[in-house]
Amino acid sequence: MHFISEQRLDDGVLEREFTLGEIPGTLWTPESATSATPAPLILMAHNNGLPKREPRLVARARYTAARGYAVASIDAAGCGDRPRSAADEQTRADLRRAMRAGEPVAEIFESLVGPLVENAVPEWQTTLDALLALPEIGGPVGYSGGWTALGIRLAVADPRIAAAGFFAGGYVPRAQREEARQVTIPLLFLVQWDDEGNPLQQALDLFDAFGSKEKTLHANLGGHTGTPWFELEDGCRFLDRHLK
Repeated sequence: MHFISEQRLDDGVLEREFTLGEIPGTLWTPESATSATPAPLILMAHNNGLPKREPRLVARARYTAARGYAVASIDAAGCGDRPRSAADEQTRADLRRAMRAGEPVAEIFESLVGPLVENAVPEWQTTLDALLALPEIGGPVGYSGGWTALGIRLAVADPRIAAAGFFAGGYVPRAQREEARQVTIPLLFLVQWDDEGNPLQQALDLFDAFGSKEKTLHANLGGHTGTPWFELEDGCRFLDRHLK
């Protein structure tokens, strides 16, 4: 892991950009994080192709870091500014065309999101290995983000993930919907009741499928980007219960 820049922000959080091979990422750590008092780690994944510098993600990361967590985000393969294959670009073009025409898009999402998840999981695990080797970061590890499909796969594949907060705002391929039954960690699941891109019943069915004995559903009125700010506060309280 090679740190390429750093700055101390107004809230005391240290923000550092890093590269890990071809993986670009950002790490936010609180002032309290030292080798003597390492901070628990939150992996904060953005949804599908959005960049790690997306303003809403950065705001969530800074808020969470100020609450005493190390927070990391990466641009996984095919996401953010990283190169995309010609096939990926064609799939995205097909998706935009189908959405404009009001045509069914589930199968296009399957062909786009499924491979993104498959490629992203190993990179996130490689990043997790490197982050946990830093003296100022320790376990346990939580997952928080809108990329629910990735979070499901990570929760099943990596036992280091101890709790997760998911936002039901992105497409979850059929494979991850089946895997949801294997997710047994404590879970907080956010739903926007009027999310224009995510059918409500599909989100409720996914919540029902999770195998966690402790799982909480928070539902709010409004569209995809209308999640109330207080849900971030509640999310941190959820993490506090399970990671501190």
